[in-house]
Amino acid sequence: MTNRAQELLREALALPVHERADVAAELLASLDEPSTDDAAAVEAAWAREIERRARRVMSAESLGEPWDDVRRRVARRLIDQ
Repeated sequence: MTNRAQELLREALALPVHERADVAAELLASLDEPSTDDAAAVEAAWAREIERRARRVMSAESLGEPWDDVRRRVARRLIDQ
């Protein structure tokens, strides 16, 4: 841990309990947030996938499946687990 991080930790530990809890919650939440670059990459990947699927449907390459068939297949897989 760097000197700066140790200093911040000492200062945070001196805070009242409720403020320490707030700081801890914010720090933990920041670990779960994807970086802006990651979020943009994920969004671009989904856009490409949606376009790919739409092209397949529009060209009749993929006709899809009725929802009832898909639901039954998924239910069978869940029961077999």
